[in-house]
Amino acid sequence: MTIPFEKLQSEFKRVLLSIGFTQEKAGNIASIFAENSRDGVYTHGLNRFPVFVEYVKEGLVQKDAGPELLNKFGALEQWHGNLGPGILNACFCMGRAIELAKANGIGCVAIKNTNHWMRAGAYGWQAAEAGMIGICFTNTIAHLPPWGGLDPRLGNNPLVIAIPREGRHVVLDMAISQYSVGKLNLYKTQKQQLPLPGGYDAEGNLSTDSEDILQSGRLLPVGFWKGSGLSLMLDLLATVLSQGSSTAKISQNEKESGVSQVFICIKPDSSVLTAQLIEEIISYTKTSRPVDEGGSISYPGENTLRTREKSLKEGVWVDEKIWEKVLGM
Repeated sequence: MTIPFEKLQSEFKRVLLSIGFTQEKAGNIASIFAENSRDGVYTHGLNRFPVFVEYVKEGLVQKDAGPELLNKFGALEQWHGNLGPGILNACFCMGRAIELAKANGIGCVAIKNTNHWMRAGAYGWQAAEAGMIGICFTNTIAHLPPWGGLDPRLGNNPLVIAIPREGRHVVLDMAISQYSVGKLNLYKTQKQQLPLPGGYDAEGNLSTDSEDILQSGRLLPVGFWKGSGLSLMLDLLATVLSQGSSTAKISQNEKESGVSQVFICIKPDSSVLTAQLIEEIISYTKTSRPVDEGGSISYPGENTLRTREKSLKEGVWVDEKIWEKVLGM
């Protein structure tokens, strides 16, 4: 079923106000959750909202907490998240990185002891809307085995790279596994097979069955050993730059909390030449012949914009059971 974007946003805000958030915080968090579903990232929109509320009630997310500056080294800042809402901490940190880039050409903000930021791409879009190149990443609880291993020891550490572009920004938002845990759970709920193998079953065979993959805990990293290495490097960078918790420490608890994140902004040359170079790269990429007849080549973020436009016109798709749960909160 579909519902108007404004209705989704207002229901989120109503629930957040009922558990003690201020008007401003409730409005900001509700907007991000609603925008995530609007853009087709249902796993970190409506579907994740009840979990967020649960974490607030359990005290894993401190609703009244905010970020605190710890250190400043030129264009690099370190902040303490105080276990505040990950969405608010992330929006703030990307905002600081934008301001640092405006002043210095580049800005880097690292934060420790924060919480899940939901859709990583939201902060890439934030940077691009401000005219900035944006790069951000986070560590997580262990979901991936290192290459050649059986036991999860690596985080499914999302990586975002955003390039501002007139009208239609280019935004890569990727998990390190072939499918995020949220996406696997979505396929499981819908009882659908994955279009491509996403991990291994209990017997060690590559599988398209999301339930088998979730039970084995052996998600497939993108690029096999390359994705495994990239996950490790992102954990190292996030932990070292923030001086916060690593995936090893975060994984000591059953539920994810107190993660480390990094937000980088670069101020690009705003000349006509820069815009022409971006268009040259995108145009050349799209000249590739599609595999399927009638298919098309899309750049990162293009399908997001199509989904956004459709959602605003026709309504945002929601899982009816989860929507009814939110209405009853």
